[in-house]
Amino acid sequence: MPRVSRMGERQQADGTGVADGPDGPAGTGGRTTVEWALGTARRWGRMLRADLGTFASDPLPPMSRLRFLRRLPHGVVIVLGTYLTFGSVFLLTIDYRLTLGLGTSLGILQSLALVMALWRPLPAWWLSLAVGFVTAEAVRSAPDSILLPGSQHQMPWPWTQASLAAHALVLLLLALRVPGRISAEALVLTALVTYAVEGLQGASVYSPTGLLAVVVFATVTLLGTALRGRRVARTQLVEQATLTAEERARRTVLEERSRIARELHDVVAHHMSVISIQAQVVPHLVENPSAELRENVEGIRGNALEALTELRRVLGVLRSEQPGTAYGLGSADGTAPDAPQPTLDDVDALVDNVRAAGLEVSTGVTGRRRPLPPGVELSAYRIVQEGLSNALRHAPGSRVTVELEHSPEGVRVRVVNSRPTRTAPPSPGAGHGLLGMRERTTMLGGTLIATVTPPGGFLVEAFLPGPADGAERDGRPGAAEESTGRGAGRATGRGSR
Repeated sequence: MPRVSRMGERQQADGTGVADGPDGPAGTGGRTTVEWALGTARRWGRMLRADLGTFASDPLPPMSRLRFLRRLPHGVVIVLGTYLTFGSVFLLTIDYRLTLGLGTSLGILQSLALVMALWRPLPAWWLSLAVGFVTAEAVRSAPDSILLPGSQHQMPWPWTQASLAAHALVLLLLALRVPGRISAEALVLTALVTYAVEGLQGASVYSPTGLLAVVVFATVTLLGTALRGRRVARTQLVEQATLTAEERARRTVLEERSRIARELHDVVAHHMSVISIQAQVVPHLVENPSAELRENVEGIRGNALEALTELRRVLGVLRSEQPGTAYGLGSADGTAPDAPQPTLDDVDALVDNVRAAGLEVSTGVTGRRRPLPPGVELSAYRIVQEGLSNALRHAPGSRVTVELEHSPEGVRVRVVNSRPTRTAPPSPGAGHGLLGMRERTTMLGGTLIATVTPPGGFLVEAFLPGPADGAERDGRPGAAEESTGRGAGRATGRGSR
């Protein structure tokens, strides 16, 4: 029995050994290599087809910020194209002895490719390469163009002077506007076509220009790629600097918000806690306190506790790293913040609280209520709250009416108070109430009216759009009147509110 070496056993075990076939020994490794080569060729073919078969390209970089100089490259290319048209027609018809019709057509097409490169560089490159190939074949087939009469000077071939200059400019414009890989692919394909025409076909009676042409094409391609890379790098640096500045500004805002949150926590929250504790102790300091005193003190304590709850929510908003959630309106996608937020369902409790403070308030709700985004619910509640607070501070003894009007387009909030019956005490307000209401309304795309009424009262009316289509919102009756016709009313009113 013949001995089998360990190497032979290993080769037979992993299938790399030699097997007898119908035509003799054949290795399986060769078939794998061929398949790999075919697969690689197919991948390269798909990549070339995707890269060189697209119309996409970057815009031509501007030469200057001045408007009248931005079209300077277009004018220069058009002038060069016109010059090359006449030069190419002259060379092809006079020096290379082509027919007038063929020479004129090739010259015009070559210049057309150059001008087309301003807008469609890849199709222009294909056209320029095709015209160069056809020109070389036409010149090679023309028997009368071997030598100039009475001269020993041989004519350039396969790239004529005009076609070489035009194709070089096309490659330059291509490299300025497409990635470097595509420019390299176009250069390699141009070199292969040049080699196929000059090296495989040949024409010894001409002065060969293939090597010179490839060197010129490679030079302009490298130049265009370098200029494009420099422009892209500069753009990326500007974008990075912009992002850095935005991040720096964002961090500054967050630091300021954190500072404000600390001040609110250390000062306001402390005093509100003291008020709540003192209000809880007051009934125990008075002998036989009346029911009215207990009720008022309990109201003070309840308001203090509610203010603490609201203050904690504001502190959470200030300390949040989402500046877009200002005023607690929720995130950009309309979702609610984590903390519980008051809604229109809490308006009745708010009104009862104000009534307990001695203000006469009546309410009214019209229309069928629809589900509203959390930001709209919260803003409507805050507008009612601010309107009632203004009436308490600036219109003592007045009658206040709160109206909520629901419609398919959204909700309308109306808070109007009558003429005050007593003189209002000095208010420490800084006029931020109306500003806050206007900011809330603007953020939600609504409208706000804040103006003095003819009887001497004050009106706050806001419309907050709901989840309706834009066309439906814009078609809402009276929208234009509120946004334009009543603009003067918004600027009036009591600035201390």
